[in-house]
Amino acid sequence: IAPAKKGGEKKKGRSAINKVVTREYTIHGVGFHGVGFKKRAPREMGTPDVRIDTRLNKAVWAKGIRNVPYRIHVRLSRKRNEDEDSPNKLYTLVTYVPVTIFKNLQSTWMRTNH
Repeated sequence: IAPAKKGGEKKKGRSAINKVVTREYTIHGVGFHGVGFKKRAPREMGTPDVRIDTRLNKAVWAKGIRNVPYRIHVRLSRKRNEDEDSPNKLYTLVTYVPVTIFKNLQSTWMRTNH
């Protein structure tokens, strides 16, 4: 019989209330399958509200439904929500970054003050 869990420990959560940040990622094409980007981006950025740019959508669908791009470079920008009646204080805007060569390309992290 397994011992009972004690309720004393709490999980550490992310506090993304006042942090406006921008990150760039290269996503491998196999990563598109199984988990949608709308579910992956909230986990990375800590915001449930994710907005996808139309240029990113066109880049993903450029080769059709069967031929997913091998890699795609995206910029995730966490911004303050200007809408007063929104339940979320921040939202994440996902934009497409055109790249010709993916060799030696690193993920970058930038803090912006807006």
